[in-house]
Amino acid sequence: MRSGHQLLTAGVTALAPAIWGSTYLVTTEWLPPDRPLLATTVRALPGGLILLALTRLLPTGTWWWRSLVLGTLNIGAFNVLLFVAAYRLPGSVAAMIMAVQPMIVLILAALLIGDKIRGVHVVAGLLGAVGVALLVSLGTMAVNTVGVVAALAAAACMAVGITLTKQWGRPDGVGLLSFTGWQLIAGGLVSLPFTLILEGLPATLSGSNIIGFAYLTSLGAVLSYALWFRGIGSLPALAVSFLALGSPIVATLLGYLFLRQTLSIVQMVGVFAIIVAVLLAQPRPPKPPRRPDESPDSDDAAVAGPTSPAAISRSGR
Repeated sequence: MRSGHQLLTAGVTALAPAIWGSTYLVTTEWLPPDRPLLATTVRALPGGLILLALTRLLPTGTWWWRSLVLGTLNIGAFNVLLFVAAYRLPGSVAAMIMAVQPMIVLILAALLIGDKIRGVHVVAGLLGAVGVALLVSLGTMAVNTVGVVAALAAAACMAVGITLTKQWGRPDGVGLLSFTGWQLIAGGLVSLPFTLILEGLPATLSGSNIIGFAYLTSLGAVLSYALWFRGIGSLPALAVSFLALGSPIVATLLGYLFLRQTLSIVQMVGVFAIIVAVLLAQPRPPKPPRRPDESPDSDDAAVAGPTSPAAISRSGR
C-alpha cells in the first residue's frame, strides 16, 4: 500500500514538470515575442495574489524571510536565469547543463537533510544526463560564457530550492495553497523590477496573448507549483528532482505534435533513458519486518512445500 501511494504521489508530482514543458509551446505561439521577464512576472505574481486573497493568511515570524528565500530560488531567480540562458545558448546546450540539477540535489540532501547517497542514485543521475543529451540531440555547440553561467546558476537555484523546501517543510497549520501563494508572490516581486527596467510593459495585448498569460498563471503557476510543493513534502528531495527531467520530454513531444519538429530514434532512446533514471531515483518500499518466531529458513520451507526435501530435513523426517 505504501509503495502504491508513493508511486501515485510521484505521478501527480510529475504533472508539474509536464505543465512546465508545455510553457515553451505557449510562449512561442501565444505570448508577446522577446518578453521572457514579463512572462515570469505575470506567471508568478497574479497567481500568488489570487491564492493570498483566497486563503487570507500571511507568513509569520521566520516565514517572512523563508518565503522570500524559497520564492526567489524556486520561482523568481530560477526563471530569470533560465530565460537568460535560453537567449544566449542553444536549447540543447541549456538542457544539458540543467541536467546536472539532480546531482546537486544528491549532494545537498546528503549534507543538509542526511539522506544517504546510494550507488543507484549516482547511476540514475548519469543516466538522466545521458538521456537529456540524446533527447536534445546536440549538434554544433555554440557556447556563450554568460549563458553557461546562467544555466548552471538556474540549476543550482532549483536544487537549493528543492532541498530547503524539503528541509524547512511547511509551518504548522498552513495549507498548501497558502504556502504556494507566499512563494509565487515572492518570486514575482523578485522578477518585477527586472521586467520594468529591462523590458517594460507591452503597449497592447492580443486575445491570444491574454489566453497565454492566463494559462501561465493558472496551470503554469498556481496548479503546477502547488503539485510540486506537495510532492516535495511527501517524497525524498532526490526523487522529486529527477521528476523535473520530464519537462524536456514534454517540450520535445509537443514540438513534434504541434510545431512539426522531428523526433528521431536517438531522441526516443533519450526519452527511455530519462524514464528509467526517474524510476531508479524513486524510493523503494521497505522490506516487511520478520516475525520474531520466524526463522531465516522458514520462507524457503514454505516455498518448498511440506513434502519437499528441505521441509522433510527440517522436520526430522
